[in-house]
Amino acid sequence: MPHNKANKLINEKSPYLLQHAHNPVNWYPWGSEAFEKAKNEDKPIFLSIGYSTCHWCHVMEQESFEDEDIAKILNEHFVSIKVDREQRPDIDSVYMRVCQMLTGAGGWPLSIFMTPEQKPFYAGTYFPKNSIHNMLGFIELLTFIAEKWTNGRPELIASGNKITEILTEEFESKSGVISDDLDKIIIEKAFSQFAESFDKINGGFGSAPKFPSPHNLIFLLYYSQLKNNKNALKMAEYTLAQMYRGGIFDHIGNGFCRYSTDDKWLVPHFEKMLYDNALLLICYLDLYQITRNELYKTVSIKIIDYIIKQMTDVRGGFYSAQDADSEGDEGKYYLFSKDEIIKLLAKEDGEYFCDYFDITEKGNFENFKNIPNLLKNKSYDKTQERIKELIKKVYDYRQSRMSLLTDDKVITSWNCMMITAFAKAYKILQDEEYLQIAQKAAKFIETYLTDKNSGLLYASERDGKASGYGHLDDYAFYIMALIDLYEATYDAAYIKKSLEIYKKMQEQFYDEQNGGYYLSGKQNESLIMRPKDIYDGAIPSGNSVAAYVLLKLSRLTGEVNIEKISEKQNNFMAFNAKQHPMGYSFFNIALIKDINPSKELVVVVKIQEEKEAVKKMLSEKFYPNLTVIIKNAQSDELDEAAPFTAAYGLKNNMVTFYLCQNKICTAPFNDFNMLNDMLN
Repeated sequence: MPHNKANKLINEKSPYLLQHAHNPVNWYPWGSEAFEKAKNEDKPIFLSIGYSTCHWCHVMEQESFEDEDIAKILNEHFVSIKVDREQRPDIDSVYMRVCQMLTGAGGWPLSIFMTPEQKPFYAGTYFPKNSIHNMLGFIELLTFIAEKWTNGRPELIASGNKITEILTEEFESKSGVISDDLDKIIIEKAFSQFAESFDKINGGFGSAPKFPSPHNLIFLLYYSQLKNNKNALKMAEYTLAQMYRGGIFDHIGNGFCRYSTDDKWLVPHFEKMLYDNALLLICYLDLYQITRNELYKTVSIKIIDYIIKQMTDVRGGFYSAQDADSEGDEGKYYLFSKDEIIKLLAKEDGEYFCDYFDITEKGNFENFKNIPNLLKNKSYDKTQERIKELIKKVYDYRQSRMSLLTDDKVITSWNCMMITAFAKAYKILQDEEYLQIAQKAAKFIETYLTDKNSGLLYASERDGKASGYGHLDDYAFYIMALIDLYEATYDAAYIKKSLEIYKKMQEQFYDEQNGGYYLSGKQNESLIMRPKDIYDGAIPSGNSVAAYVLLKLSRLTGEVNIEKISEKQNNFMAFNAKQHPMGYSFFNIALIKDINPSKELVVVVKIQEEKEAVKKMLSEKFYPNLTVIIKNAQSDELDEAAPFTAAYGLKNNMVTFYLCQNKICTAPFNDFNMLNDMLN
């Protein structure tokens, strides 16, 4: 039960930290006050990292952090610190690596014991209150460490020093000379690894649990088009179709859940994350452009509907997540019994609905409950008006039945992913509302998540208060969003803004000596080490995204200096990716675009209608390695952002196309049909 007296978290803005503000544990936010207290009182630190929609974080809170006996031990023998990993990815990156190094695994809640100097000596994830089977109980662990701190401290100190030393060496990402053919080897090896691990029956890769990992699928889509490989397209398309059919997609309220606990995509871990839905929206949009299959357009619109209805702040930003738990039970909000549906819809419509979504008396989840799904429905790709109307009734009923916690924190990098997704949605589906949403969200970042004096980004915002300076991911994804807004609108202001953010990224994060980018900038707080994340996890790493946007920026602007940095970043990443290319999918997109023939198109227009005609033509097909710049003949707005375009003018006083392919340029021409033929 919540404790009446609030602890030090009560003044924080993070929903996750506020969830713990009335625990009997004397929690502190990360900061000097906690570390000074630990030094002055000569106590070790217990660091707990999680996030608001994490199921096992809730479980550990209920079992341990709301328990008076455990609170007494923690308050007497430790200084306890709570961190929201979404607010502080730098802290999470450092100490998650400690956990992975010591235990071979990681996850949340993350539990770290360390010295007042922040040097870790013990790590784990979830601990039950008391020992269960082979799992150490939290009470036993706390008692052991407290006793060890008193009577065996030199051993703990030595362990902390050694772990910190090893970790520091590991975070100094390696860079070195690469062979001329390494780029091609990485791409082919990555594809082979996906092909070998592909689940031909259920889609996806490997066995349960299965994560969407949309960046893997985006890589396969690019590979399929640039290498003309039908198998790559088949793997990506089948996976995306099966994911939609499964219970990992919310067929009542739309949007995708975090991951599937089984092979079939039926039983999800029920939390919904903004970043998954942003990246999956990009996947389905790209797949629709490639195949023109209406199903993928439908899924895209359903994801958009979910984001607009449930995840959008009135000011234009996007919320970060929705909880897996309702009324203390995981997934309760999403589950139905057959009797419940029949009672709601009456017998005829109820039976039809249950048959459509495989809702049975027996159930497909715990306690005779059902997760609506289309895995047995052979007409899953057809739109039925009757079902759409019934879904509305079930959705309204579900909304009235219980509520779902939404983490309304606005995270910069995740918002940028969604801006990219909405910009792409406008570009491909030609719906003006999507552009307005993307532009409003970009304005949110400029207004609420940018320091007005320095121009530096903040990491997150809630209730009008920004928290912490941004990290590499925030800058890299913001540049990507700005580039995608340019490619949706061809407004040169977006290129200019992307160049401003690029300069900040270089100043704050770039490692001049060893290459690559640090996760923390010069303005961020110093930790025991400066992490440099390169491996793609649940989302692409900042270094992967940096490689992608550097390539795009160099082609859009023609800037030689950016091109050189792009080459260095590709070399840095290739050197690190060579051992396990499958884990660097987003970098591999940049790499495959870099090593395959490209096309560059500059269009000079006289009137807006000509610009719109080009935009419409480009919306109708997936062009995986085409860079497009549209210039107004009466304006020099591009001269600053892309100086090389200054020499491009009208031919015959008509719309004029300048097309280069594989570093060979054709003479300028005026014919739209000729352009269409040359692009295709």
